[in-house]
Amino acid sequence: MGRHVAGNAPEMDRLVGGAIKSIGAEIDALAVPRLLGVVLGGGYGRGEGGVFVARGGRKRLSNDLDFYVVAEDGSSRAQLDAIGSRLAPVAARWKARLGVDVDFCPAKTQWRMRHDQERVMIQELIHGYFDVAGLPGGKLFAGIERREPSAFPWSEAARLLVNRGVGLLLAAANDDRGFVLRNINKCVLGAGDAALIVRGDYRWKATDRADALGDRLYSAAVEWKFRPGPDGVCDWETAREVWLKAVDAALEAGRRTGAMRRTVYQAARWIVRRRSIGDWRTLGCDAVARMLLELVEVVRGRRPLPQSLRRDWEIFN
Repeated sequence: MGRHVAGNAPEMDRLVGGAIKSIGAEIDALAVPRLLGVVLGGGYGRGEGGVFVARGGRKRLSNDLDFYVVAEDGSSRAQLDAIGSRLAPVAARWKARLGVDVDFCPAKTQWRMRHDQERVMIQELIHGYFDVAGLPGGKLFAGIERREPSAFPWSEAARLLVNRGVGLLLAAANDDRGFVLRNINKCVLGAGDAALIVRGDYRWKATDRADALGDRLYSAAVEWKFRPGPDGVCDWETAREVWLKAVDAALEAGRRTGAMRRTVYQAARWIVRRRSIGDWRTLGCDAVARMLLELVEVVRGRRPLPQSLRRDWEIFN
């Protein structure tokens, strides 16, 4: 594969490398209409995949495999959904073989990728991936500008906090200990990452972010990400307090810098896409900021994720 996917675990490199090759061959054989290519991103794509070491020294993958799917420009929603349906059986087969979730992200057109090029997700993807099927990433990502990690907009910190807050709520209602521990850890990492984005000090590598942040709990969460164990770095309540503290700091920065100012465009965007006005108090704010403000109250009260907020998350994330 040319470089590591999981630190100093060559057997995991070989496992993921073989899986990528086979998955790519299966996808190419399907000849899915409108599909341009598939790459492996996420932790393993960046060379930061975790490895669980069981008693006796046996190792296995610990993170999901996140595949990003790129479609031809002009593809309709129905065509993009059809691509996902064709890839779903591949995901199910390899989940059973590898013992971790194999996720094909909803297909995006090349135009959509360029339009979202300021997103952390897109920039991290183009900075670390493996080619899997179809066109190579160099062609799939043509036209996407590489940004400095210190230049992410405030909205990306808010988006990250929304994602991790939702994960924290889902963990509170889940009996799967592994799921709970992973989401608690992601919450701690997300809170720290958001703080770095807000102050313009984000870094591409998790270890570099830990050095920049200088927070003991965040550093422990980075270590757990790479080598997860049977115990987490903190309990749910502690993760909630860490998240709330990060949200308070982000909201203060958003108000101070004008990132949360109200505009007619944001009001119209919400009404058109959500087909409702929502809370009058936040009408005109950025959609992600509106979700974050609502989510804070839900997390503080440890209430179940409202269906309306879940829908907002699906639409605007």
